[in-house]
Amino acid sequence: MDQVRAMKIFVRIYERSSFTQAADDLNIPRATLTHSMNQFEAWLGTRLLERSTRRVRPTLDGEAYYARCVQLLAELEEAELAFRQVAPKGRLRVDLQGTLAKNFVIPALPVFMARYPDIELVLSEADRFVDLIQEGVDCVLRAGTLGDSSLIGKRVATLAQVTCASPLYLRKHGEPQTLQDLARHRAVNYLSRATGKALPFEFTVAGEALEVEIPGAISVFGTEIYAASAIAGIGLIQVPRYRVATQLQQGLLCEVLPAFAPPPMPVSVLYPHNRHMSPRVRVFVDWLGEVFAKA
Repeated sequence: MDQVRAMKIFVRIYERSSFTQAADDLNIPRATLTHSMNQFEAWLGTRLLERSTRRVRPTLDGEAYYARCVQLLAELEEAELAFRQVAPKGRLRVDLQGTLAKNFVIPALPVFMARYPDIELVLSEADRFVDLIQEGVDCVLRAGTLGDSSLIGKRVATLAQVTCASPLYLRKHGEPQTLQDLARHRAVNYLSRATGKALPFEFTVAGEALEVEIPGAISVFGTEIYAASAIAGIGLIQVPRYRVATQLQQGLLCEVLPAFAPPPMPVSVLYPHNRHMSPRVRVFVDWLGEVFAKA
């Protein structure tokens, strides 16, 4: 009985709630994975998983054993790397926020791949809540305030933000000089994917963040149509400066209220709180810190 291999199989089945998906993740035939799991349960003398035609769920013993397995596997991996003095290896699944990936991560990725050639990256792009355990993702890169208490976040950067509008909009409505002037203005409101509600505008006043709700005729999901709506003259927006740097240089957008600039937006890597940060995740997080520091 290869106990370590069996523990890895159990953990993946637990996290994916599926023998088939776990077998795909581990690149093991489903029949082999099922046989290994049955042998492991017999060896332990307890049932870890309840199987049905619809789903797989852990037993009470399975719940308790999972937490121990995750901790032990992480410690074993760290010990192996420390004593053998080898670089991290294996598959690393990362979900990236699209514009961060496009502007910062992907252009620098060849450096990471050359530094850690034995890490197999599996990247996905999303701007939504990702269930890391259920979807088999090791970590996610997100911008904004952390709201999910089931995840641990490590900040890798803060991004300067800007309030802006198109010259067409400003000719029609005038340029606001004070926050009180915003009562006469319109916004392109960005909807939170977590709550479905419009995110308030934020301004820095005497070192403190002040939220201001600005009425608007349009609300959007998605960063591309958010900026495009402002360029079309529909209303004010607030975005990280890097996203609209070109449009600001070209005069398609103009910064407004620079004296009350929005607070910087944090950028963080998130991973489940019930896991130790694996060596693969750790080197990726450290590398992301380097990328954003240089940028």
